[in-house]
Amino acid sequence: MKTINYVLTGLGGQGILFMTKVLATAALDKGYNILGAETHGMAQRGGSVVSHLRIGDARSSLIRAGAADFLLSMDESEAYRYLPYLKKGGKLFANAPSNQFPDERTAAYLEGQNIKTWAMEAAKTAMAMGSSKSTNLAMVAFYAAFDVGPLSAADLRMTVDKMSPGPFNRTNLKIFDACYETGKQMAMGN
Repeated sequence: MKTINYVLTGLGGQGILFMTKVLATAALDKGYNILGAETHGMAQRGGSVVSHLRIGDARSSLIRAGAADFLLSMDESEAYRYLPYLKKGGKLFANAPSNQFPDERTAAYLEGQNIKTWAMEAAKTAMAMGSSKSTNLAMVAFYAAFDVGPLSAADLRMTVDKMSPGPFNRTNLKIFDACYETGKQMAMGN
């Protein structure tokens, strides 16, 4: 299979590595080869965290600028910072207000690169559903709703179900389902 490249970004404590683990586990369960790498800035102090995940027959774990198929960002500022990683025609999913993302300065660049963007306030949704720590799962579900990439929503939901500890399982699946539905509504509108 052609290698599919994901760059996942955010700030320390937002669960970037867990998001990567969900995607990687779902890929492994489907029999795909994976390679990954994480880079941490001042993660413990809310600094930048970046994770690279390559699904397919990649030879290196790091993704070069202009080669990522997908950018999933838990933080709006980090989404802008890591835009250069997306290839022409790439797709960006951000934890940001959908009616304000992307900002005017960035919209022209994205259009010129044919990069599609979708945003959802995943943190607000997770908090409203009783688990602010599940914002990362909210973003995975939101991404899954657009049916792009090698992993289906069913693959990702099954992985979340399998990886969620007993007392959090029900809440995590409830958040996954709600954010998947939010994404589906947006996908039908595009």
